[in-house]
Amino acid sequence: MKRLFLCYFIVSLFCLTGQAHAQTPQELKSYLPPVEGWTITPEIEVFNQDNLYERINGAAPLFFENNFREMTSMVYTHGDDYITIQAYRHATLEDAFGMYASERSTDMTFYPGIGGEAQGDGYGLYFFSGCIYAKISASDEGEGFSSAMQQIAKGLAGKIDPDATYPPIFAKFPKQGAIPHAEAYITKNYIGHEFLKPVYTVNYEFNNKKFQIFVLDAKSAENAKNILTTYFAFTKQTEKLSEGELSINDRYNGTIPVIWKGQYIIGAFNEQGADFPKEIYGFLGMFFQP
Repeated sequence: MKRLFLCYFIVSLFCLTGQAHAQTPQELKSYLPPVEGWTITPEIEVFNQDNLYERINGAAPLFFENNFREMTSMVYTHGDDYITIQAYRHATLEDAFGMYASERSTDMTFYPGIGGEAQGDGYGLYFFSGCIYAKISASDEGEGFSSAMQQIAKGLAGKIDPDATYPPIFAKFPKQGAIPHAEAYITKNYIGHEFLKPVYTVNYEFNNKKFQIFVLDAKSAENAKNILTTYFAFTKQTEKLSEGELSINDRYNGTIPVIWKGQYIIGAFNEQGADFPKEIYGFLGMFFQP
């Protein structure tokens, strides 16, 4: 009875800590759907942090920044044609989304109903679901390849996490003026500062001005204060630090309007250093509305 309780506790803990979708290579292969005319080959290749560079060479460091754990490679064949699936497992949903978003392109087509989001072109299809970022690529292009890749992606994504979506914090960002498919998750060195991490971002166009809103979830008000204290030390600002509206005079990034409330630091950044809309603090404050 004690052993049964322990097993139940471990399974519950996995679910509570967001690791319920940390599938093994064998499980991932079992999720591959049958596709008419295509055969799933029996081989599975598995890569970890020690040998990922053997498969993707110079791209590996960016995966490591997004807390990569393991990549499972699987293949469908149809005569001499093939479709390869590379399923990258990351530590969290946020990390998988962050990796997907870092390779997202407005030049590609978005496919609704596949994972948390999916896009592709004639030769590939890419999506995230749970803590998996998947890259599907074909040996050639054409309607038959595109249809097969979409079928594979939809079946695999649905098995990984049937309720896949963006990280929940994005639902709190203001909707007005948000540029579609421009969300990101940055794990380190946001706007060149090591202490600003991790950060969620959304790009906006509001009153004919373009800028980015960022949110840092420090997990506690004390940690948020420590981060802002470090930022103020960098900018040599001496005014008293307190919750509410702040203006950070960043010599490398211009004026950064910020609202600090509890564990959250929410601010705005503009690469061109242009003025923000005069309503910027009210706009940032929308993040805290219920």
